[in-house]
Amino acid sequence: MKTVTIYTDGACSGNPGPGGWGAILMYGAHKRELSGGEANTTNNRMELTAVIQALSLLKEPCIVELWSDSKYVIDGLSKGWAKGWKARGWVKSDKKPALNPDLWDRLLELTEIHTLHYHWVKGHAENKYNNRCDELAVAESQKYK
Repeated sequence: MKTVTIYTDGACSGNPGPGGWGAILMYGAHKRELSGGEANTTNNRMELTAVIQALSLLKEPCIVELWSDSKYVIDGLSKGWAKGWKARGWVKSDKKPALNPDLWDRLLELTEIHTLHYHWVKGHAENKYNNRCDELAVAESQKYK
């Protein structure tokens, strides 16, 4: 299987408010940037959307090195929280409803196709790819102001 590196980030101006997401996919010498946004959303929805959009571009099962500064995304996947929420009918262990079940459901479908390795990166630090994803996400969110 091919190994693809993906960096993602989401941004929101106000939470909820206008938001954007950015992603970078890298495979060998190839690099592709993508981004998008919504007029009224949340930061977590944008973080999830970035990963979904990036994974959706892969045309075959891949090994994916996923880098994100979102503990919500990384822990939700790597610690099995999202699978647990889904198994309980989108209810968290504290009996409260899990947020964003539509996006988590789609993301879980995509994780079944690919082999993912999860990496948390500190946001707004020295990682040039995470910083670029942040720039893309913020630029998208600005379009809705």
